[in-house]
Amino acid sequence: MCGIMGYVGPQQAGPILVDGLKRLEYRGYDSAGIAVSNGDIRVQKAEGKIANLESLIEGDQPNGTIGIGHTRWATHGAPTDANAHPHADPSGEFVVVHNGIIENFQSIRDELADRGAEFSSETDSELLAHLVAQEYDGDLVEAVRRTVALSEGAYAMVVMSKLEPEKIVAVRKISPLVVGLGDGETYLASDIPAILHRTRDFLIIEDDEMVIVTAEGATVETIGGDRIEREVTHIDWDAGQAEKGGYEHFMLKEIHEQPDVITETLGGRLSEDGTVRLEGVEFDDAYIEALDRVWITACGTAYHAGLIGQEIFRRVLRLPANVEYAHELRYANPIIGPCELMIAISQSGETADTLAAARIAPDHGARMLAITNVVGSTLSRYADDVLYTRAGPEISVASTKAYMAMLIGQYLLALRLGAARGTVDEELAQAVSHGLHQLPGAIEEVLGREQEAISAAEEIVDAEDVYFIGRGLDYAIAMEGSLKLKEISYLHSEAMPAGELKHGTLALITKDVPVIVVLTQRAVYDKTISAVQEIKARGGRIIAVAYDTDTEIEKYADTVMRIPDMDDLLAPVAAVVPLQLLAYHVARLRGHDIDQPRNLAKSVTVE
Repeated sequence: MCGIMGYVGPQQAGPILVDGLKRLEYRGYDSAGIAVSNGDIRVQKAEGKIANLESLIEGDQPNGTIGIGHTRWATHGAPTDANAHPHADPSGEFVVVHNGIIENFQSIRDELADRGAEFSSETDSELLAHLVAQEYDGDLVEAVRRTVALSEGAYAMVVMSKLEPEKIVAVRKISPLVVGLGDGETYLASDIPAILHRTRDFLIIEDDEMVIVTAEGATVETIGGDRIEREVTHIDWDAGQAEKGGYEHFMLKEIHEQPDVITETLGGRLSEDGTVRLEGVEFDDAYIEALDRVWITACGTAYHAGLIGQEIFRRVLRLPANVEYAHELRYANPIIGPCELMIAISQSGETADTLAAARIAPDHGARMLAITNVVGSTLSRYADDVLYTRAGPEISVASTKAYMAMLIGQYLLALRLGAARGTVDEELAQAVSHGLHQLPGAIEEVLGREQEAISAAEEIVDAEDVYFIGRGLDYAIAMEGSLKLKEISYLHSEAMPAGELKHGTLALITKDVPVIVVLTQRAVYDKTISAVQEIKARGGRIIAVAYDTDTEIEKYADTVMRIPDMDDLLAPVAAVVPLQLLAYHVARLRGHDIDQPRNLAKSVTVE
């Protein structure tokens, strides 16, 4: 989820690149750098925010009218000067910036090392510069094309060479890329906001396309080399809209980014046969086989992700699993043993309560694994093992895409542990792998039905109380749906297991009180329907989240938000999306500040 910039034209490239990167800093702020060509290519880069890069080049501006730049959100390697982009091959003739994941980076690195290559960083991105240099035979475009053929993954790549100093070559494989058209100058960026103040005319580069950028314009091709006539898109957004990708709020933008987040989080980690390879997770099969229990600790949305994980580990591993609020676990004198694994989950990796709870693990001889979105965060430094979620920067306080990545990370971990423990056979591994790879398409379908969530929002916008129910995994999703609603709409909301409704809360269900029921777990479907009937008998209003093929719910529900049919184990990933959209549209209708709700912070760094 990094930011990419490029420029070819008559002006000095350096200031244009830095200006664009500052406008893209919301996409990545671990490190930044630029490469500018004036016969030779000069690379300048620095760890930290773009202000550090500005300080580095102040009074030492690079000279040249063609260049590329990058602001990084770390995935491979810590945020350091060496790992910052751009990356060059050893000769310095080829320079690359890259956004995304090279799934087969280890095999590429091993092969290059066998040929005597020396590396100056820990990144997968540097390998691309080596490959382009290796494949170059006088035609930069063809060298890039062959490099793409050797590189598996979801990414955007931009290449510049001193041997062909009049052009920039870029490729999109899922990660976004746009070209801005000026008068005798051409811009390249990973997002429109970086250059909207310079041009309103854009070429939107699609997946599996290549673009050759010169001062005269841009040529778009398929990666295979077929020419594409791309219509120019004229943008009328204002600057605020542009930063949000045309969406009204960051939260809505981040909800719609979730299919890409799933792809990024799975990338290079899960093969079609169900084999899982998790970089940063170092424990061996003998350790996994000896495990007696899994503990999960987190707060807020991360805790709700842990509720899903608890159920996954129990079902898949047949192993005791407990999820505990971090702020409770740290004071609970827990009985944790040396043959147990603690999983600490935090988007930022800086959540104070979670950090405190994570410190308990080594005191009891347990191993601690962090699931976090931020490379180099405090939690990642505490951990014995780290599973990075690859959600990219999340701006809205109410978490959506980071939560999604936390779920996917736990499915991957369960497959890895289950294979070693013998509870996941080849058939199950393949089925779950297939299902996980189908999820981005399923989420796209749900997003295409946003009107269902809007209609449901219109029904409950004036309510005073809203209740969420479900059983098993559905209850965990109900918890997250309820939190999202109260976070940004300020409606009182409460979630509970469907079976608990009759043990007190049913007294509060009167005419038209909204109850949102999640119905994706077939084994307990009839039991949940019994609770629905109890609500209807008291005049309550039912809004359901259900599979496309569920016709039974139509007998009881006033409104149904649908998701595609899938394995019940994976259903939480899809079922949470209508609830995210519901919360968003209720808050929108109520006129609240959605991205920065009152009294809340993105990273809770105090106890």
